[in-house]
Amino acid sequence: MVERVRITDVSPRDGLQNEPGAISTADKLKLVELLCVSGVDEVEVTSFVSARWVPQLGDAAELLRGIASVGLLSPAREDRGGGDSAGWRPVLSALVPNDKGMDAAAALIGEGVPLGKLSVFTAASEAFCQRNINADIAQSLERFVPVIARCKALGVPVRGYVSCVIACPFEGPIAPAQVASVCERLAALGVDEIDLGDTIGAGTPEMTSAMLSAVVGALGPRWLTPLRLTLHLHDTFGQASACVRAALAAGVRSFDSSVAGLGGCPYASVPARRVPGNIATALLVRTLREEGFAPGLSADVDDGALEEAGVFAAGVVARARVAASQSSAGGTS
Repeated sequence: MVERVRITDVSPRDGLQNEPGAISTADKLKLVELLCVSGVDEVEVTSFVSARWVPQLGDAAELLRGIASVGLLSPAREDRGGGDSAGWRPVLSALVPNDKGMDAAAALIGEGVPLGKLSVFTAASEAFCQRNINADIAQSLERFVPVIARCKALGVPVRGYVSCVIACPFEGPIAPAQVASVCERLAALGVDEIDLGDTIGAGTPEMTSAMLSAVVGALGPRWLTPLRLTLHLHDTFGQASACVRAALAAGVRSFDSSVAGLGGCPYASVPARRVPGNIATALLVRTLREEGFAPGLSADVDDGALEEAGVFAAGVVARARVAASQSSAGGTS
């Protein structure tokens, strides 16, 4: 029997959050709708961050209410029932940086908005943690305590993101033992799964294998199943597909990706060159098939529907970038 792999498409959140041009809520909703029929297992929709810090995600509540209004309901469980995908919809997830963000998420869940998972995020790099969320690693973990408790009370699974698991744009290479230590602390807080992010896409297959070995050694092999470890890859140097292969060999069966390869860490870019973003979902699907795995927890991902979502997303972003460029040029003339 072909082994199946979970795919989380993060394009509505990670793919769009650093785009300079405004993207409408209606376009984001359309993207989520297209992803929901593509066969991916989860869609990371947005983040409850301050609109002052991430303007692109300032419409989180509006977007999620729109999703609820069109009936994109998350299932109670991620197991789609052995291949029967009739009426199935992917899990919809969002990031919550702190207790204030949790207030907003909890209020929407109380309204019946279909949030099937919430995520907290820290880093394996002290410098990156400070730059990204204005806290050191220990402080970030302290913030998670009430958030995780409230998620448990609501019956909502919690993912813990760890950024810079290979290298940091400020500190350089990160020791696998440091990544493992942060993961141990997250596990002790009670997260249900851990998402390991190669934030600047510096990883090679060898680095990826070494990092995963340290993490699994610290957490125990039970964290490889069921779907408790996810790998989040950026394709900065074209190594993401090879890193997927290394992770599959290590036992990982859950990956993040983004249609059209949108996203990318702004700290990895330079003024003259915008780096590639997350591993493209189509490339992830192709890599999984080449390695003998089935993309998706039951029925395979629909290539045509995935391509439609990618074309739509790329078009929305291209138009937003042109508008942002024209606005900037007009403002300086």
